[in-house]
Amino acid sequence: MGRVAVTEAEVGARFPLYADPRDGKWTTTGRGSWAGGFWAGLLWLRARHTGHDADRRAAAECTARLEGWADADTATRGLILWYGTALAEGDEAAASLRDRAARACLGDLHPETGIVPWGSAFGGPRLVARVDGVPGTVPLLAETGPDGAAAAAAHLDRHLGLCLGSGGEQRPPAWQFDNGAGTWSPLDDPRPGWSRGRAWLLLAIADALLRPDVAARCSVHLVEAADRLLAQDDVATGRLVPPAEGAEPDGPADTSAAAITAVALMKLARVPGAWTDACSYRGAAILSRLAEAHLSRADDGLPAGMLLDGCYDAGKGLAVRHELVWGDFFLALGLASLDGLVDISRV
Repeated sequence: MGRVAVTEAEVGARFPLYADPRDGKWTTTGRGSWAGGFWAGLLWLRARHTGHDADRRAAAECTARLEGWADADTATRGLILWYGTALAEGDEAAASLRDRAARACLGDLHPETGIVPWGSAFGGPRLVARVDGVPGTVPLLAETGPDGAAAAAAHLDRHLGLCLGSGGEQRPPAWQFDNGAGTWSPLDDPRPGWSRGRAWLLLAIADALLRPDVAARCSVHLVEAADRLLAQDDVATGRLVPPAEGAEPDGPADTSAAAITAVALMKLARVPGAWTDACSYRGAAILSRLAEAHLSRADDGLPAGMLLDGCYDAGKGLAVRHELVWGDFFLALGLASLDGLVDISRV
């Protein structure tokens, strides 16, 4: 939370994206891009932590700046407007924005494929299914009632069918639909073995399992799907912080993927009769490793509390050992759950 305060003073009305590990300075965006909701979410976490009205106002003002994404053509509205509002307990404006975004996503459901398309907001083809278009979108759609729950199930089913092989093999995390031919073809980027892709899918499955109205409508057996993901590269027992690219085990690690995975595991631990003890232990072990080995300290010559060693995009060599705002968010969310500040099953 101390790092959040330092970041807020630096970025002002802009949104932090990633920070340089040499000096802690943030690269920012004006509208937040797909990661803007994580900054708003961090501010809401701080408001819960401090209980200060000023911190609550700062979180509300940041969330209001995300309004333009509600009607944007992108499935990342799940990342932006679920995580940017889910912690805004009692804030009517945030609740209204979340509802507007949820209904817009429901209206964009593509009937032939059953997905909310990746969309055109960031350029490229519109009818794309990407794993990072699923987390947040599942609970966001479910907010709208039975039709939304059915849409959330269809959206998750399709992504699991495309991106998770029946034998647990790592398949491409992004696919394009040909409307004329009615067929799917894999895209080259991101590559199979992308650790954050696996983490996003695991998080989306956990969200669905915690919502019986969604889980009951899924045709994919979600517990088996989670087991297959946990078996990939020994997620449940292997390295606590995975390589950013599975094909390059000695390449950059990605602490942000580890933090997402920790939260997903902590959510899975809340699913009755599944993996309670193992997932709870593993999630806490990941958070412990991140806090002990990857957080900056004041005596490092850096601002304290930076979650270092996150990898934005290994293939492009972009921000490969940096602090990433979504890594900060999921680490803080996991720690807040351990501290009893947040009910993780509701976020």
